[in-house]
Amino acid sequence: MAGRISALRVQKHTTDRVNVYLDERFAFGLPLVYAAGLRVGQQLSDDEIARLQETDLLERTYERAVRFLGYRPRSEDEVRRHLAKKGAEQAVVDVVIERLHERRYLDDAEFARFWVENRQRFRPKGVRALRHELRLKGVAPEVIEDAVSGIEAGSLAYQAAQPQAARQAALAQSDPQAFRRRLTAYLLRRGFDYPDARDAIDRLVRELGVESSWDADDSTLD
Repeated sequence: MAGRISALRVQKHTTDRVNVYLDERFAFGLPLVYAAGLRVGQQLSDDEIARLQETDLLERTYERAVRFLGYRPRSEDEVRRHLAKKGAEQAVVDVVIERLHERRYLDDAEFARFWVENRQRFRPKGVRALRHELRLKGVAPEVIEDAVSGIEAGSLAYQAAQPQAARQAALAQSDPQAFRRRLTAYLLRRGFDYPDARDAIDRLVRELGVESSWDADDSTLD
């Protein structure tokens, strides 16, 4: 494939990339910053072409990773799986991941904290559920434990149950025990432990002004 550069043309739709033509035929594309070192008439050997193509592959894979990270923070495992799904080879992915770490675009500890804080703010879940979600993201166990260590599970359970309690307010008045069972089931599904769920529901029942205590068999759920 060795040949002489016959043209260097900026791509129409991607102006930061250049098409390289060898002996009047399109050969490969390059980021503009790397194409700046080339000139028309320059002779390229097979090894030089291979290095340029490898550079382009790394840059395109890196840019794909950055775009993926642009939507929200990601774990390293998420980025690896995304790039592999797009066909990137393991060796290329390893180089890209290293660069992302160097530029602080990837940090599983920061990602885990973001995930937990986001859940607490918008979709409260219990520690059990958060651990499970972060494990699915490939986060290391010790990083997960650090991220969930400061959670006030009782307060979070109360926060999670409030919207449901408001929707079930009529049931609380007509059938307090059914109200308790439904909210308990809801909180358990969201990963809260039973004692935290019970405390949160007790608080909500008091706020609704309902006279109610737990059934003798309060483990029965709707």
